[in-house]
Amino acid sequence: MRRLLATAVALVAIIPAAPAAAALPSGLVFYRYEKGVTIHTPYARHTVDPNGQFSVSQDGRKVAYVDIDGKVHVKADGVDKVVASGAVAGTPCATPAWSPDGTKVAYAVMSTEGTAPIAVVGADGKGRKTVGRTYGVCHLAWSGNGRYLAGYTGTTDGVHVLDVTTGRSRKAKGVGRANHVQSLSPDGRKVVYRALGRNTEGGDGTWPLWYTPRIVDTVTGKRVVPPVKGTLIGAMYLNDGKLAVRVKGATRNTVVILTPGFKVVRKISEPFQYRKYALLRVL
Repeated sequence: MRRLLATAVALVAIIPAAPAAAALPSGLVFYRYEKGVTIHTPYARHTVDPNGQFSVSQDGRKVAYVDIDGKVHVKADGVDKVVASGAVAGTPCATPAWSPDGTKVAYAVMSTEGTAPIAVVGADGKGRKTVGRTYGVCHLAWSGNGRYLAGYTGTTDGVHVLDVTTGRSRKAKGVGRANHVQSLSPDGRKVVYRALGRNTEGGDGTWPLWYTPRIVDTVTGKRVVPPVKGTLIGAMYLNDGKLAVRVKGATRNTVVILTPGFKVVRKISEPFQYRKYALLRVL
C-alpha cells in the first residue's frame, strides 16, 4: 500500500489523435487517454479527471471517477455529482467499481495500513458503508451476483477477492503477479486479469489499452481457456454469465460473445476507428 499511495501519477496520451469516431454499435464502450480520459458510450462521450480512476456502469449511462482530492464523482445525463470523499487518490490503479444493477459504487478508502477499507455508496450519494478490508484495491471488479469484489494488490503480487456480505477477503489461488483485473464471473469464482511475468514491470496502474487475458478459478486455481481463435486482446464476463472475448484484427477488432458452455452466440465487429482504443465495457 505504501507504493500505491505514494504519489500522483500523471496520465499521458499514448495513442495519436484520431478522426471523429463513427457511431458505436449497440453494447460497446471504449476509452482513450486524451487530456484526461475520454469515454465513448452509445449514449454520450465523457471526459473525466486526468487522474485516471474511472469506471462505467453496466448500462453504459453513468461514469464514476475519483478526483485528485479523493472525491468520488458520478456523471450521468450531463450532471456531475460528488457522492463520497476519502477515496484513495493520485494513483490510477485505485479505480471505483459499479454494482451490477448500477445503483452503487465501491471504492478503496485511504489507509496507512497494508490493507485498505472498501466502501460502498449509492449513486445518489446515500447509504455509504464499509464492507470490509482487502489487499486487492486496484482495478476493482464487482461480480454479477453483487456479492464479491476483486482487485489486484498495489505491489502487483496477486489478486484478492472480498466477500461484501461477510467482510472477509481471500487471496485468489492460481494467480501470480497481475496489474489489471477486468471482471469477475457472476458467482465471483472466476477472474479475468492481466498476468505479469516474473521480471515484468508493473507499470503505473492505468487501465491497459489491450492485454492478453487470463482467466482463473480463484477457488481451485484452474485456468479457463476460451476456445476462440486469433490474438486475444481482452475479455470480460457479463452479468448473465456470458463471456465477451476481444480478438485483434488487421483493420477492425471483433468481440465474440460465448455462453458459459463456450457456444458462440454473437460476434460484434468494432468500427475500424476504434481499433486502437481500449474496450471498457460490453453492455
